[in-house]
Amino acid sequence: MSKIKIMDEILANKIAAGEVVERCASVVKELVENSIDANAKEIKIELKEAGTNLIKVTDNGIGMDKEDAVMAFNRHATSKIQDESDLYNINTLGFRGEALASIASVSNVLLKTSQGNVGTLVNIKGGKVIKVESTDSRKGTVIEVTELFYNTPARLKHLKSLYTELASITDYVNKIALSHPEIRFTLINNGNVILKTDGSSNLLKTISAIYGMDVTRKMLEINGEDDDYIISGFISLPEEHRSNRNHMVTLVNGRVVRNQELNKTINDAYHSYKPDNRYPIVIINIELDPSLVDVNIHPTKMDIKFSKLEELLELVKKIIINKLNKQVLIPTSGLVSQEEFYKIEEEKATYEPVIENNKKTSEVKKEIVKSKYEEIKLDLDHEIKVDLNQKIEPPIERLPILYPIGLIHGTYIVCQNDDGMYLIDQHAAKERVNYEIFKEKLANPVKENIIMLFPMTVELSNDEYIILKENFDLLENMGFEIAEFGINSIVIKAHPTWLTSGFEELQIKKILEAVTIREKNFDLERFNDHLAATLACKASIKANTEISLDEMETLISDLRKCHNPFNCPHGRPTIITFTNYDLEKLFKRSGFESLK
Repeated sequence: MSKIKIMDEILANKIAAGEVVERCASVVKELVENSIDANAKEIKIELKEAGTNLIKVTDNGIGMDKEDAVMAFNRHATSKIQDESDLYNINTLGFRGEALASIASVSNVLLKTSQGNVGTLVNIKGGKVIKVESTDSRKGTVIEVTELFYNTPARLKHLKSLYTELASITDYVNKIALSHPEIRFTLINNGNVILKTDGSSNLLKTISAIYGMDVTRKMLEINGEDDDYIISGFISLPEEHRSNRNHMVTLVNGRVVRNQELNKTINDAYHSYKPDNRYPIVIINIELDPSLVDVNIHPTKMDIKFSKLEELLELVKKIIINKLNKQVLIPTSGLVSQEEFYKIEEEKATYEPVIENNKKTSEVKKEIVKSKYEEIKLDLDHEIKVDLNQKIEPPIERLPILYPIGLIHGTYIVCQNDDGMYLIDQHAAKERVNYEIFKEKLANPVKENIIMLFPMTVELSNDEYIILKENFDLLENMGFEIAEFGINSIVIKAHPTWLTSGFEELQIKKILEAVTIREKNFDLERFNDHLAATLACKASIKANTEISLDEMETLISDLRKCHNPFNCPHGRPTIITFTNYDLEKLFKRSGFESLK
């Protein structure tokens, strides 16, 4: 007797549900994507108890007739692909035909849908059709999912806390709203509105609805393209970062996706602009021919493969770096925004009725301040197009001219100019200057060296000695003269000219240490970068060290010549500013108080 049998459809759907329906957020994802594919312009997601009691999705899409409404719950039933060739040209979010069947197999589903005439109601529980009948004719679809995982107790038992489940759903809805700013999304849990977007097609407004105005003000628009890819979106200023990668949102043809190489490239583009363990807020939309990407890798359809990944990574990195290189990235004290500053200045101007050239000074000031305010205020309806088809060439001297006037605790240089007061961390600033010097020397070695009066002998462990011996060429290329010297020992007879005077021995040891921990997938550029940062830190002015005004001026001059004068190699800020209004506010001289 045959032992192999074909599973019945309900059992097969339950097995498929194990991959497609992992948690409440999975149900929301599949239902919302169906609504988007149905050309909905308004989607409402209503939850009770974070979706564990109810998930209801209402849209104003094209709807379905009675036959399709019933057929949609059959496994592998889809309107989105018809033959094998369609699989390589997918333009919809869904296409596998598994979601509704999987959801219905582990829950109680009530579907109401209409194309504008007679509506259809379908009720399915545990994969079994309970009823099919006519209903009202509101165009669109309403689908309710209750009793989720009622017949799979193991999965129900392992659902996370309500807060965790709600956070997962909110995270997904945030991202899908960012991918489709032309759709009006509403997310409600237990009657409380969590997210509401306006569907105006303005991505910056959607960012504002999710992250708030403070973050939105710190977003930079990016645009760029090559023969295969069109890139658009927004990236945060380096000062605005998060503790995890979750806020790096990558979208491909309107689909929320995950790609480790892409996320790594985005984060690497911020290298030395922020701490290594912090991540920027990024929303990048990638448009390309569907034939260049494979989304049929996993049932969730979030993991994808690009056919020209290297070209994409290079384009994304260039666009982000070029954008950051054009910005003045001096953090403010945070006491007041520029927007508030200009508003207050405008109000102050109205109380100065001095006559000058037949025109009130107040009116002149008001016009000047208003024009400044208009330049810097956030206009959510304005789109800026940036030409990024150029080489990565950082501008020189992005810092304003600063005049040092003193030192606080032997650590912070106090400077001033017409715009306000600045504080410079002398160690971080010198570290940045040294880092760029060392990085340039390592990237472009000239093998100029200094013969050591007393050759330096270094004893190593046997494994370190083997690795170092293998990399003699790397050291010689830097400018070292090096030779074996007995068992597990080497002798250094000459070192590069660019080593910092007085720190030669320490820096040589740091270089040898870096070489001996060489990684398997060795990358010379990354090695040089890490080595430059290490050497820069050890050779920089330490905190609690008094320096003269001349030394301050020299340091500031060197810092202004750096490609990135705003952060040390590890991402800490080198400089912050207090605007004139910040100072006035601290001493109660701002607004009307200063007129008394």
